[in-house]
Amino acid sequence: MTMEDAAEGAGTKPTWWSRPRPAPAAGTPRPAPLHGEDPYATPPYGDLGPWSPAPPVQRPRPTAPVPPPPGAPPAAAAPAPAPSAPAPGSPAPAAAARGGAGWRGYDPWAGPPARPAPEARPEAGRPRRRRLVSGAVLLALLAGGAGGVFGAYLERTGGLGTVTLPQAPPESAERPADSVAGIAAATLPGVVTLHVRGAGSQGTGTGFVLDERGHILTNHHVVSPAEEGGRIQVTFSSGETAGARLIGGDSGYDLAVVKVDGVSGLRPLPLGDSDTVQVGDPVVAIGAPFDLAGTVTSGIISAKERPITAGGERGASDIAYVDALQTDAPINPGNSGGPLVDARGRVIGVNSAIRSVEGTPGGDAQGGSIGLGFAIPINQGKRVAEELINTGRATHPVIGVSVDMSYTGEGALVGVPDGDRPAVVPGGPADQAGIEDGDVITAVDDALVRTGEELIVKIRSHRPGDALALTVRRAEEELTVTVTLGTASGG
Repeated sequence: MTMEDAAEGAGTKPTWWSRPRPAPAAGTPRPAPLHGEDPYATPPYGDLGPWSPAPPVQRPRPTAPVPPPPGAPPAAAAPAPAPSAPAPGSPAPAAAARGGAGWRGYDPWAGPPARPAPEARPEAGRPRRRRLVSGAVLLALLAGGAGGVFGAYLERTGGLGTVTLPQAPPESAERPADSVAGIAAATLPGVVTLHVRGAGSQGTGTGFVLDERGHILTNHHVVSPAEEGGRIQVTFSSGETAGARLIGGDSGYDLAVVKVDGVSGLRPLPLGDSDTVQVGDPVVAIGAPFDLAGTVTSGIISAKERPITAGGERGASDIAYVDALQTDAPINPGNSGGPLVDARGRVIGVNSAIRSVEGTPGGDAQGGSIGLGFAIPINQGKRVAEELINTGRATHPVIGVSVDMSYTGEGALVGVPDGDRPAVVPGGPADQAGIEDGDVITAVDDALVRTGEELIVKIRSHRPGDALALTVRRAEEELTVTVTLGTASGG
């Protein structure tokens, strides 16, 4: 039995939008609904009857209180009505709050209801929590610091174990005799350092032992302060010291000999032959540059027969004329008088001068080595040393002419007479060879001569008695003459 059948039996006719309701009396027109019925009977429009749109909701406006008339007594506050018990069958207050009465009091413009204040919690646990947090932070900082220190240690040491660095295995300290180390080992015991005081000056230089009797060869400019009662102290490679005396010196050759007495165990150095030295031969220089005793440097022979002059602080008589060996072995102030040795450890020269940036060659130049060092050939040094030891003086070879040093042309000009002294010494070697005043000497033994200084250097590189072939230009004529060198005493 359907709902429609039940409605016809009850005298009602259901509609699709409402519950069954009583049929209207016959002949009564049925009102047309304005809209469909709310099937959920939502208050306040859920009652039976015709339907209409919901009226707009308006917010009630508060009204200002009406002041009492003048002189009227203030009105007493009306007592609050006592709550009445709900009528039988009416909803409970909670239900009414949820039902129609509650909906009719809803204010859509009102703010959200205030939330109840949170209940106060006891503070007893907070200090303990703070201590735990602080302890955790401190522990983290300590752990981080310890980790950083440990990591740095590992990085520096490479690990936790003992560090052992790789190294070549031990080998023999012996060196070949012709190596720089071998030459130095054999030569150093015969090299000495000289400290000289006297005549208001002092200096340091080098020398080397000539024989077991205690003779030592050095430069004249090293020991010149001691010529008039000065003091010379010799320091050997072993560190032992001894006083020395000047045997003789010659400023023209820049060579001198000193002697130590009562010293045993001396190590004389062997002398070589400087005439057989060739350009490019390896050499070793030993000395005390800037008082650094036992300094060893090496290089090669850069040139031979290099004419240089040095000295001259005391005048023309103090100038040294040297036909030198040139080397690039570093030589510095203090090396003067030290040996220049070949690959066999034999002395081939006496270190005497350097060319520095600041000035001209000189044993006392302070500019330092630029690779231009000069040594007196040992063949010349040997002859001069023998003469100084045997006689106390050295002889100079001469040709018996005066040279005009102001001449700027090519060659050496035989100078004009100086007072009563002629330019060519009568009866001297040049006079016997036919050289005249005004001649220009352009070569010695086919070696070109460009200045008067070079002529002196070429002559002094020989011994008295040697015969030399001189090329002479006289007016437009060129002559070759032979001159036998004479002898003059030096000082």
